[in-house]
Amino acid sequence: MPSPSTSNVNVERMERLEPPDDYLAELPITPEATALVARSRRELEDILAGRDDRMAMLVGPCSIHDEKAGLEYAEKLADLSRRVNDRILVVMRVYFEKPRTTVGWKGLINDPNLNGTFDVATGLRRARKFLLRVAGMGLASGTEFLDPFTPQYLADLVSWGAIGARTTESQTHRQMASGLSMPIGFKNGTGGTLQIAVDAMVAAQSPHAFLGIDGEGRASIVHTRGNRAGHLILRGGSGGPNYDAESVATACGLLGAAGVTPNLVIDCSHANSNKDHNRQPIVFRDVIRQRTDGNRAIGGIMLESHLRPGAQKLIDGVEGLEYGVSITDACIDWNTTEELLLEAHQALSGKVGALA
Repeated sequence: MPSPSTSNVNVERMERLEPPDDYLAELPITPEATALVARSRRELEDILAGRDDRMAMLVGPCSIHDEKAGLEYAEKLADLSRRVNDRILVVMRVYFEKPRTTVGWKGLINDPNLNGTFDVATGLRRARKFLLRVAGMGLASGTEFLDPFTPQYLADLVSWGAIGARTTESQTHRQMASGLSMPIGFKNGTGGTLQIAVDAMVAAQSPHAFLGIDGEGRASIVHTRGNRAGHLILRGGSGGPNYDAESVATACGLLGAAGVTPNLVIDCSHANSNKDHNRQPIVFRDVIRQRTDGNRAIGGIMLESHLRPGAQKLIDGVEGLEYGVSITDACIDWNTTEELLLEAHQALSGKVGALA
């Protein structure tokens, strides 16, 4: 009678993945993209630290599922970003990884064909190509980092990163953030708890050593210096929104008590809009008023926005999907996005009647 196996009992199969260096060689970052990423990271860090009096606005689809629609959106946003750049630094949300509460589509990297084939190798390649195209438009990109190996394949093209509400408490993600090369926002927990995000910021500022992979895909011990460019993202929770002035003051107090500079970004979606995309403008305008009233702790705003409003269900793969409509969280449409950013530009420029 053969001996029972104790290894990989529930693993169906494993597939070899090309190492990060192969992807970077096949799809190399250009000198222009390198300059853009370096500059926008520095500007974001200065904005969130209060050294630059502009605001950062992280704007774009909840997730990228259709590169054609995503690039059409990027072209519009790149043009708008140039019109408001003296008061607003625009960064496009380019989210390829989606954490799920239970199950569901986990993003372009995990399932690029939207059909359950999970061609991760192709997903990474398509994600990198997309980031290169966005950078070629002169537009900075921001994303949520979920899998701890993904940054080795993509992070050289990313100007801003987020650790999501479901992973902010994760030691793995705090350690990863400590070694990332860009400013990182930590969302408060899904229940609304701020302390876990504050703790994450403190942890990520410190040096760490943990298991990861190097550019050749080999298992490695990663030693980090710590990432000082952390900030708190308020996204509301099960107890309700937390974008109002009182909630912002509470957050600043917790950050100060932890010895962390009060740097905040407000997410206009998720629980702050009660998951109703039509309420995002209400949140946005309130936050801009707080900023123009003198609250410099608020350095940025997040908007979930696409070409067309709302969301649609992913049922039969790409068949039957409406162009330019999110397949994850519902988004505001492009016209509303443009209107909000232009309003904010006027208000931040001190124009009379803005956001009245």
